Amino acid sequence: MQKFRRNQRIGALMKIFAERPNHVFSYNYFSELFNAAKSTISEDIVIIKELVKKFEYGNIETISGAAGGVVFVPYLSLKETEEILTRLCSIFSQKDRIIPGGYMYMTDIFNNPYIVTNIAKVIVSNFRNKKIDYVVTVETKGIPIAIMTAQKLDIPFVVIRRNNKVTEGATLSINYVSGSSEKIQTMSLSRKALKEGSKVLIVDDFMKGGGTAKGITDLMEEFRVKVEGIAVVVSTKNPMNKLIENYLPLLILEDINEQKQTIRIKPNSRLLKI
Repeated sequence: MQKFRRNQRIGALMKIFAERPNHVFSYNYFSELFNAAKSTISEDIVIIKELVKKFEYGNIETISGAAGGVVFVPYLSLKETEEILTRLCSIFSQKDRIIPGGYMYMTDIFNNPYIVTNIAKVIVSNFRNKKIDYVVTVETKGIPIAIMTAQKLDIPFVVIRRNNKVTEGATLSINYVSGSSEKIQTMSLSRKALKEGSKVLIVDDFMKGGGTAKGITDLMEEFRVKVEGIAVVVSTKNPMNKLIENYLPLLILEDINEQKQTIRIKPNSRLLKI
C-alpha cells in the first residue's frame, strides 16, 4: 500500500477537516487512510493544530476514550467577522433592492452559495460552544442558511412547513401571530423530525416583530426539545420590543426610505465586541 510523505498527509488532513468541520474522526480512520502509524498521525495533528491556531481558523481538538478522535472546530477572528458583516451591509444597502411598499429584495443574496457560506460561518462561530443536535428553520428563504449552518456543525437540519404535506406523515401544527402583520398563520412539522430531549438552533433570514421565531419556539416546546439559540441574518431596529428576547441578529436594519432610495443597515455591535 502506498506511503505518503508528511507534507502530503498534512495537505490531505486540512482538506478533510475543512470539508467536514465539527466531525469527530478516529485516529484509526487516518491511520488506515494514509497507511501510517497512529503515533505518526498524532504528530501530523500537532502540526495542523499549530497552523490553524496561528491563522485563527479555529481549533483542532482531541477527544479521549473509546469514541474519541480528533475534530476541527472552526471559528472566525474578530477581523474576519467584521469583514464579512461589512460586506453584507454593502450588499444589503444597494438602493436597487428597494421594492414598492418599502421592502427589501433579498432572495438573490440567500441564493448565493458564497454569501450564504459566509453567513453560516458567522453563525457557527458564535454557537460553536453549544451542544446542538439540529438546525431548525421555516420555509423558504432561511433554508440555504440552515443547510450551510448544519453542514458546518455536522448535524441534520429540519424545515418547518407552512402547509401540511402528505409526504411528511403525521404532523404537529400550531397557530401563531405574525409580529409584523399581526395575522394568524400556521406552521407544521412532522412528528418524526425531532427526537424528544434534543437541542436545536433556530436559524431564520429576517425578523421584524419576532412572531415567526416565537412560533417556532412554541412548536419546539410541543416537541419537548430545548432551544439553545436563535440566529437571524437581518433584524429590524423597530419595533425594539420583539415577541422574543434571546436572539442573535447578524445585521440591524435601521431604515428603508423609499422616497430617498436609501437603506440603512449595520452590523450587530455585539458580534464585533464594541
